[in-house]
Amino acid sequence: MDPVASKRGKQTVRNMFLSTLVTAACAGVIYIFIPHDENADPIKAVDFTVELATVRIAAPYPVAAPEGLPEKWKPTSVSYDHTAGKAWHLGFLDPDRKYVAVEQSTADARTYVPQVSQKAKDTGTTETVAGREWQYWEGAKYDALVLLEKGHTTVVTGSAPKERLLEMAEALKTEPVGGSVPVPSASPSASVSPSAAAAS
Repeated sequence: MDPVASKRGKQTVRNMFLSTLVTAACAGVIYIFIPHDENADPIKAVDFTVELATVRIAAPYPVAAPEGLPEKWKPTSVSYDHTAGKAWHLGFLDPDRKYVAVEQSTADARTYVPQVSQKAKDTGTTETVAGREWQYWEGAKYDALVLLEKGHTTVVTGSAPKERLLEMAEALKTEPVGGSVPVPSASPSASVSPSAAAAS
């Protein structure tokens, strides 16, 4: 082997080793002297107020969002798909860090509900929330409360237990299309039969 090449190879390995040591030392100094919170929650809460106000003007149905939930409920995601289906989504972590989502769409309930509820199935039972009958669905991943309304479907779903899903459904408020004073999503005057909603 060429002595010069061998020497250069050893210098390269040595330089790489020294660079690694310097980098590790710098990282250690930064970690020690820059304040950090060991208990900080890596999941940041999102503010959905602007999106909600905008969607309540744009959507063709009364858009639902919770009001008055305890502070330990954390909103984590928000979206609106203005294309076919006009799908509104709000994602939350409940106080026990289980997932709960509010989903609404004009899509056919027969395909939409299994999609957003991770293939949950209708149990044939209902839960009454503020005078409205919500279908109760169960699944391997998510359970769901399903409210079939004229022209759209509202789903409260997630990995949280039924009690949390009911708590979310109870907190939901809507505004008429175009915006107005919030009204409970459970207004009895707006109820329709499941067969009529599925056919719409």
